Amino acid sequence: MARIRLLSNEEAPAESRELFEKIEGRGARVLNLYRAVGHSPSAAGAFIRLGNALLNRSELSPRLRELAILRVATLTESAYEWTQHVPIAIEVGLSEEQMKEIRHWQSSPRFDALERAVLRYTDEVAREVRVSDETFAALRRHLSERSVVELTLSIGYWGMVARMLVPLEIEIEDRSVGSSGDLLGKRKGGE
Repeated sequence: MARIRLLSNEEAPAESRELFEKIEGRGARVLNLYRAVGHSPSAAGAFIRLGNALLNRSELSPRLRELAILRVATLTESAYEWTQHVPIAIEVGLSEEQMKEIRHWQSSPRFDALERAVLRYTDEVAREVRVSDETFAALRRHLSERSVVELTLSIGYWGMVARMLVPLEIEIEDRSVGSSGDLLGKRKGGE
């Protein structure tokens, strides 16, 4: 059970309620994450818009973005994040084998030079914030400045998402189609 109330449309502050209704009006589901973030109506809209921009309007390859997101989910032990992104990762071409080996990517033969550069960069940004010159140079051999910025934004954004999900123990929606068992065998944000 989540540590905070997941707001229903009826109990949400007006600004969050309007946001929820807009999401549902487009035929989408209001995620439990959004129902938690809705407690801060002044931040909720910007929070969701940033995630949507990174998902839908960036130059960065969706495959590389999802690789980074799944690595962030692994590092933060966010089963919710993993579960939500496995179907997207499959859709954009990540293999089941890559997802199974993402925890130990350094010793896996399943990742090419570009993927390894993205994973190494993700690890350093997520763990240390500071990135070595060697890691950055390896990434720049493959990605434009815009893609590097969008990758960095994605690592930061989904790191922030995990930092909402895990401490607040946000439950995974019943209708989620990903499998958290492959990562953690857990059913909450980080429990």
